[in-house]
Amino acid sequence: MNLQDQTQVKAFYEAFASRCASAREKLGRPLTLTEKILAAHLDTFPENFATLERGKSHIALRPDRVAMQDATAQMALLQYIQAGLKEVAVPTSIHCDHLIRARAGSFKDLTLAQSENVEVYEFLRSAAARHGIAFGAAGKGIIHQVVLENLAFPGGLIIGTDSHTPNAGGLSMLAIGVGGADAVEVMAGEPWSLSRPTLIGVRLTGKLNGWASAKDVILKLAGILGSSGGTGSIIEYFGAGTGTMSCTGQATIANMGAELGATTSTFPFSAAAATYLRATNRASLAAIAEGYADHLRADPEVEANPEKYFDRVIEIDLTTLEPHVVGPYTPDLARPISQLAAEVKARGYPETLRFALIGSCTNSSYEDMGRAAHIARQAADHGLKARCGFLITPGSTQIHDTIERDGQMETLQSVGGQVMANACGPCIGQWQRNDVADNEPNSIINSFNRPFKGRNDNNGGTHAFIASPEIVTAFALAGTLAFNPLTDELIGADGKPFKLTAPTADELPPQGFVTDADAITPARYNELTQVAVKPDSDRLQLLAPFDAFAGEHQYSGLPVLLKATGKCTTDHISPAGVQWLKFRGHLDKISDNMFSRAVNAFAGQPGTGVNQLTGNTEGLSAIARQYKAAGLGWVAIGDVNYGEGSSREHAAMSPRFLGCKAVIVRSFARIHRSNLQKQGLLALTFADPADYDKIGAQDRVTIKGLTTLEPGRDLTLVIQHQDGSTSEVPVVHGLTAEQIDWFKAGSFLNLVRQRREAAEAAKAMPATKEAGSDKSLWSTFWSWLRGLFGG
Repeated sequence: MNLQDQTQVKAFYEAFASRCASAREKLGRPLTLTEKILAAHLDTFPENFATLERGKSHIALRPDRVAMQDATAQMALLQYIQAGLKEVAVPTSIHCDHLIRARAGSFKDLTLAQSENVEVYEFLRSAAARHGIAFGAAGKGIIHQVVLENLAFPGGLIIGTDSHTPNAGGLSMLAIGVGGADAVEVMAGEPWSLSRPTLIGVRLTGKLNGWASAKDVILKLAGILGSSGGTGSIIEYFGAGTGTMSCTGQATIANMGAELGATTSTFPFSAAAATYLRATNRASLAAIAEGYADHLRADPEVEANPEKYFDRVIEIDLTTLEPHVVGPYTPDLARPISQLAAEVKARGYPETLRFALIGSCTNSSYEDMGRAAHIARQAADHGLKARCGFLITPGSTQIHDTIERDGQMETLQSVGGQVMANACGPCIGQWQRNDVADNEPNSIINSFNRPFKGRNDNNGGTHAFIASPEIVTAFALAGTLAFNPLTDELIGADGKPFKLTAPTADELPPQGFVTDADAITPARYNELTQVAVKPDSDRLQLLAPFDAFAGEHQYSGLPVLLKATGKCTTDHISPAGVQWLKFRGHLDKISDNMFSRAVNAFAGQPGTGVNQLTGNTEGLSAIARQYKAAGLGWVAIGDVNYGEGSSREHAAMSPRFLGCKAVIVRSFARIHRSNLQKQGLLALTFADPADYDKIGAQDRVTIKGLTTLEPGRDLTLVIQHQDGSTSEVPVVHGLTAEQIDWFKAGSFLNLVRQRREAAEAAKAMPATKEAGSDKSLWSTFWSWLRGLFGG
C-alpha cells in the first residue's frame, strides 16, 4: 500500500472495518485490537473460524509488507534467489544498519564500513533492484526507527527479519519478527502461517511522571513475565494510561516485548499516534485513520471486562511506577532503581562503570534524546562531565540531523558524549572496545534491549545493565552503579553538591523534523539487473538445496553433539559481533561459530564437546563437520526457552548445514522453532520435560514414527545408553500438514522451488480434456505435487 495514495489507504481501512464486522459476527462477541488486525489479514475466513483455539490452531495471514536488515537480508535473498523467484509479491525493504562497527565515531565508522562491506552492499543493492525491493543505504538509520518514521501505519501487519520488528507496534500495528525463510514465503506471495496467539492484556492506568519513562513499563513487565512468559502470545496494551504516552514511547515498549518471548505487542490508535504521523509527513494517512479510530482499538466491552477476552491481564500504574534497571546477562532480572546499589554490592557486580550508552532501535527518539540532554545540560551547568565512556547512537539520519539542529547533540557532547553512526553498533555486538582485557570483569549500562553475556562487546566479563536513556545519562555522570539519581547528589566542578532534577523534553520537535528524503530508495523492479556472487568470495556464498527426507533410517543411531544447559539463546548458538557478522552471507564460514557460546553439560568449556568418533574434546562445529564427513547425522539437546533472542536463522541453518537432524528441548522460543522447521529440521519437545535428564554424554538416539508422520501424533525417541540399555520417551513434533511437507521436501525453500517449477511446467503444457474429466492446468499441478510427496 502506498501511504501517500488516499484511494489505497481508504480502501484498506474500508476492508479492515468489513473484516472486523465479519469476525465479530462469526465469534459472536466483541474483539480485541489484536483480533481485529489478525482478522483483517486472514488469507480467507476458515469455516471453523469460531472454533480455532488460541495457542494451538494455525491461521494463514497476508502481511502488508516485509522489512529486512542487511545482516539477515543476505541469507533471505540468497534463499529467494535459490528458489528462482522474480519480483516480490509484497512491498519489501532492506535497511543497512548492522554491518557498521562502532569504534572511532560516526564519520570514520561509516566511511570504513562502506569500504569494508562494499561487496555486500552492492549485492543487496543489486538484488533489491533485481527483485523490486526498496533500499536504505548504510548510515540512513536502524531498520525499526526508519520503519516507524516512514512505513508503519495503524492496523497494518508487517513481518521483519529481526526480532525487534515489534517496534512498529507503537503505531498500532502487528509487527512480527521472523526468520529469512518466513520472509521469502511472504515475498513469494504465499500466505504466512502463524499459530493463533494467546493474548496478554496489559492495562495501563495513571500517567508517567518524574524520572519514570516508557522504558520503565517494559522493564517492570520483564520482571513480571520473565524472558519466556510471553512466548506464543501477543501483548496488547489498553486503558487510560495508553492515551497519556507518546507514540515513540509506546514503540519502545513494543520493541522490548521480544525480550519476553512475545510474538509482538501493540497499542490502541491514539491522538499521539496521529500527531506522530503528521510530524513524519503522513498527514493524509492520519486523517483517514482517525475516521476509523474505533476499529483501531479494542471494542469498549473488552476494556470494561478484559478478563473475558484476554488469557491473562496485568495492571501497571504509571503514576507510581519507579524507574527500573535490568540485567546483567538476562533482561528479566529486574529491580527498581532504589534497590540496585544494594543488589550490586550483595551479588558482587563490578560497581564502577566503564561505559554508558544511549540510543539504539529501542530508545533513540527525539523525546529520548531530549530527556537525556536535559540531564546532561544540568551537569554541564555545574561543570561536570561523564566519569566513564559515554556513547550516543541516533536511530536515524532524521533523528541525528534534528537533534543536531536543535542543540541536544551539542549538549550531550559537552559532557563527553561521543556520537556514533546511525546504526545498531554496540547493541548487536558491533563495538570494538580497547579499554578492558578479554573476560575482565567490568560493568556497562545502556538503553538497549538485551544484556546477554558478551552481547554488546563479545567480552564474557562484561556485566551489562539496561535502563532508560535519562537514567543511563545520569549514571554516566556518576560513573558508578551505587548512584541513585532520584535521591543522591553529584559534586560539581566547584566542589559543591547538587541534585539532578527529573528530566523533561518535547515529544516532537517544535520546528518539525529535518526530513531525510533519501532514507529509502523506492522499489523499481528491473529483471535485467545482474546479481553476481564471486565463487571465491568469503562474504557471500550461493546456497545449495538441503537433502529431502529419504527415510527413517537417516534418523537412527544419531550421536548427541551437545546437551545445552540453562539459557541457550541464538547468541549462544550463532554469535554475532565483529568477528562473525561479516560472514552472514556465507553459510559455510559462519557455521564455524556454531554453538561456540553454548554451555554443554558434557564439557567444561563453552562451545566444546566430546567427539564420539575419537573420544577427543573439541569445538562443537569441528565435531559436527567430522560427523558430517563420516555420513553421520546428529542431534542437539536443549533446555527451557531454547533459541530465545535474535531472529537470526543462521542458528538454524548452520546446524542443518553441518548435519543436524533434530533439536530436542524442554521448550522453544517461537522464532527459532519456526526457523528450524523452515529449514527441514525436526524441532521436538520432550512430552515430559524431565526426560531431558535421561540424555547422557555418549548416548545415541533414534527417532521413530517419521514414516507415518502426521499432525498431532507424537514421535518416539529411543535413547541408546553407553551401558547398552535403552530408554524410550515420547517427543512432540507440533508440525502442521503444511510443515510436514516442508520436512519431507528437505526445507520450505525446496517446496517453494518445486511448486514454481511445477507451475511453469503446467503453464507450458496445453490443456486437454478426457472423457468425464477436466484436466486443467491447476489439477495437473496438484496431481504432480501429490505424486511428489506420495499422496
